[in-house]
Amino acid sequence: MCAVPLALVSTPLDSRLWLPFTQMRGFDPSARTFVRGAGVELEDARGARLFDATSSIWTTIHGHGHPAIVEAISRQAATLDHATTLGASNPPAEALAQRLCALTGLDHAFFSADGASAVEAALKMALQYWANLGEPERTRFVRFVDSYHGDTTGAMSLSDIGLFKAPFGAITFETLPYDAMARCLARDDVAAVFVEPLVQAAAGMRLVPIAHYAALRGARKPLLVIDEIATGFGRTGTMFAYEQLGIRPDLLCVGKGLTGGTLALSATLVSERVYAAFLAQYRDGRHFFHGHSYAGNPIACAASLASLDLFQREDTLERARSLAAGFSPRLDRLRTHPSVRQVRAHGLMVGIELHAERLDARGAISAAWRVANQLYEQGHFTRPIGDVIQLVPPLISELATVEAFFDALEVALVS
Repeated sequence: MCAVPLALVSTPLDSRLWLPFTQMRGFDPSARTFVRGAGVELEDARGARLFDATSSIWTTIHGHGHPAIVEAISRQAATLDHATTLGASNPPAEALAQRLCALTGLDHAFFSADGASAVEAALKMALQYWANLGEPERTRFVRFVDSYHGDTTGAMSLSDIGLFKAPFGAITFETLPYDAMARCLARDDVAAVFVEPLVQAAAGMRLVPIAHYAALRGARKPLLVIDEIATGFGRTGTMFAYEQLGIRPDLLCVGKGLTGGTLALSATLVSERVYAAFLAQYRDGRHFFHGHSYAGNPIACAASLASLDLFQREDTLERARSLAAGFSPRLDRLRTHPSVRQVRAHGLMVGIELHAERLDARGAISAAWRVANQLYEQGHFTRPIGDVIQLVPPLISELATVEAFFDALEVALVS
């Protein structure tokens, strides 16, 4: 890999594009414009090739442009590009629902577009579930401290990161913090508990102790919703992180890696008891009053089916576990580095929190951004979360590539 030094960035483009989570004043899009991807690399408009060290924010599983997924997308686009799932079905959506239910042990799949949409669907399912069962007073929701479930209104209300939600208090609703005990479960006004399994990614790869989930095992009320949008599809060493916790969800939200990182698609999977509460005569008005125009898009579903096939054909989970074990010694080394406050890691989700006060930002937004910019110059693309440098590589990454990332990081921490 090689990269063009940031000093060689051309004159800023006359861009009309407004980027998410980005201060646009003074931002030069030409410095970070990606034009193609192959394997674990992205190429920017200046010809620099970079290791995609965040999997394009936790989405890319089998690398960019995997031929099997590309072929599945092309074949499906030529057959049926889109058809509504509002009162209609299509073969790829049916097949994907079957595969996801077989993988999770849940019974039905409701498709949306992105992860936050899957969370919004789960919120509304939980409310209507209890109303359909004659307990309409169950309208409260419980979430973890430091949680993050997305940026739409309901998902944001479930989140607990002030920087993301403080400006929008007028449109969010109050949620309750989970105390890892049974007290919140005993309330008769709680509809559901939303949890992130093992890793709270947006909180800087914060690790949640397994004991935190103990009170949720076997509970029937309220509903248990597990958000696997960031952790699902092999990121933590198993297909889904909740498999390591001894808990079983009533609802499960998946997204990001569902299509292998190629197209927007998410799903809210539910148990039979949840699904059955919505069955009645049409005139009873018990069916789920929610849906999206592109839910169950055939092309996205075809990409997902191809991605799931690759997990079996290429032994992806074992490769991911082997990679995590392989770079474990480098994490141990970083834990003793004077510029590192803490290293948090589970599987291929790594957060390296810096002693920001010991590092010079040298004109960058922060010390972490200075380090990330220097990594970019050396051919590694990552994005800090506060003072945390994140490493969430594609599952197919080679150990040598990740070792090169750590080499560049150690140089950046002392230069």
